[in-house]
Amino acid sequence: MKPISRRTLVLGGLAAAGATALPARSSIITATAAVPYPFQLGVASGEPDASSVVLWTRLAPSPLNADGQGGMANANVAVDWQVSTTESFSTLVTSGTVTATYGAAHSVHAIANGLNPDSDYFYRFRAQGHVSPVGRTRTAPAAGTNGRDLVMAFTSCAHYEEGYYTAYRRMAEDNPGLILFLGDYIYEYPATSGRTRLHLGATEITTLADYRRRYAQYKSDPDLQAAHAVAPWIVVPDDHEVENNYANMTRADSTPALTTAQWTARRTAAYQAYYENMPLRPAQASNGNSIQLYRRLPWGQLATFHMLDTRQYRNDQACGDGWKICSDADLATRSLPGNAQETWLLNGLAEKAATWDIIGQQVFFARRFNSTGASMDSWDGYRASRARIQQGWIDRGNRNPVVLTGDVHRAWGNNLMADYDNANSAVIGTELVTSSATSTGDGDATTAIPDVGTNPWLKFYSNRRGYIRTTVTPTQMQADFRGVAKVSEHDAPVSTLKSFVIEEGQPGLQAV
Repeated sequence: MKPISRRTLVLGGLAAAGATALPARSSIITATAAVPYPFQLGVASGEPDASSVVLWTRLAPSPLNADGQGGMANANVAVDWQVSTTESFSTLVTSGTVTATYGAAHSVHAIANGLNPDSDYFYRFRAQGHVSPVGRTRTAPAAGTNGRDLVMAFTSCAHYEEGYYTAYRRMAEDNPGLILFLGDYIYEYPATSGRTRLHLGATEITTLADYRRRYAQYKSDPDLQAAHAVAPWIVVPDDHEVENNYANMTRADSTPALTTAQWTARRTAAYQAYYENMPLRPAQASNGNSIQLYRRLPWGQLATFHMLDTRQYRNDQACGDGWKICSDADLATRSLPGNAQETWLLNGLAEKAATWDIIGQQVFFARRFNSTGASMDSWDGYRASRARIQQGWIDRGNRNPVVLTGDVHRAWGNNLMADYDNANSAVIGTELVTSSATSTGDGDATTAIPDVGTNPWLKFYSNRRGYIRTTVTPTQMQADFRGVAKVSEHDAPVSTLKSFVIEEGQPGLQAV
């Protein structure tokens, strides 16, 4: 993938990069002093396939206004978009105009069609006489082709109060071709004194205006904007985009106190704001208090991304949640993704359409027991469900299943076993667990693997914040665990803590 220039990674430079005039259009409002710059939240792209990609922005000249409308009037606004093979936009590949509406917080989800497979593009927007920052995106390879090797980075858990977004900046500097985000893009908590920086709002967010404003605060960060501008994203939420540890329609928290109707309204608001602020296709638009987020994205013959939703459809956590010794976790009737999504996943694995089957999801997949039991919020709380999925890919002959995980704010590298009770069991898959972008703060240099004595398939651990950078080829996947020295100080350095290789047809981690 062609490198993106440094100016496109710096917020001020982003605006300058988009300053080239676009052709005049009658649909665009003439710029005046009364129309301030509306692209304060940057640009993003996502959901790439072989011929199209979603282009995102949201008009918000005053992003942090309490009403969640970003300083926009109650009126529709025409937004032009352009795609080019060059940053100068000397030649356009495609362009169009979409309408940003007040009811959708003036968010834009433009579908750029007619693109070439496995190709790099630049894009930008114009509205109200202003030109947006420039973003770079990429299409997937054509069906039946591998395309170029894919550098893909992923992370999760970006609690704004607990650190600076240096991990996003360093991801952008790695020039990936694709970024995955595996949940907890925002946190719902109120401002908490003594943190590195503070949320806006003294109470937990529950309304649509609250959620929109919280996304605006997070997306105002220049390091996050840089990561969005550098590559297309594929996203799935976890719990904090709504509320901590919720399960389907069941709340885990009692604060704030909510009636059933209020909880339903909160979910509805959270899902609407999530769609408004993510580069998702219209098929993923929220529908009341639900949103269709499990989906499959092919990357040519190289990889298939099976993106899971492990919150909306799960059974409630067993034995009251927490770390427990709990026999109910073995009940065959319990499912973490829900029965329909389990079937959908296994049907997709049966297609064996690509070399690598990459399962992007949220919570710890490998077995991890200690003296207090196991986490009921993870797949250990839904052990029959995990066994069905693992046996499913064994039965279907999937050679290279790789599970990508977030949630736990630590980095782990795990082998997945056919039978966790049998020390001689075969390794049948691999799990890469990213650390958080910021959540739980700086961490430390600890690499001793917790509970490895009773869980020998756990092969790596780090308590640094950061991300995982993978390089995916037809013959191997290399995983570089990247750790930021500190998140309490802005712009700290990053280093590769450990690298592993997964060889095609040989599940499990091999140290480099």
